Amino acid sequence: MTMDRQTFLHRVFPVRNQVFRLAKALLQNTQEAEDATQEVLLKLWTKRDDLSAYRSVEALALQITKNQCLNTLKSAKRQPMYDANRLELNGGDATPYQTMEAADQTRIMEQLFADLPPQQRLVMHLRNVEGYSFEEMEAITGLQANHLRVLLHRARQHVKEGFLKISSYENP
Repeated sequence: MTMDRQTFLHRVFPVRNQVFRLAKALLQNTQEAEDATQEVLLKLWTKRDDLSAYRSVEALALQITKNQCLNTLKSAKRQPMYDANRLELNGGDATPYQTMEAADQTRIMEQLFADLPPQQRLVMHLRNVEGYSFEEMEAITGLQANHLRVLLHRARQHVKEGFLKISSYENP
């Protein structure tokens, strides 16, 4: 059965924001994440007639996103790009010192997250940002729950140790 445009939009477009967030987390660049999102949507469009065979379109979309991003990261032509869409910290009632310290801590955490191996970054994003269960993560990644738990533990441990090391070094 051929899926029409309206049905495709109804089934696939609700997951595009999740696809973008995952791509952004893995690629650490807004432009590349937008490109990856477009590629994923295009791949899903070409598979639109087969989507009914999948239990979860969301899991399929995120699995394609993961593969697309890992291929981009492996690509020899990939050039590091500056991401102009940086997080702005609105201090509100915070002092300039508190605002600067929060910005520094955010920068450190982003760098520690970016330094993670791609699989650990993927698992940490799916669990901590998207809030997926291990069963959902299994469907997305194709990895077993025990392996996902190990990857998540190692990622969290790396970020924690790195942050503590940098924090204690900067503030003896």
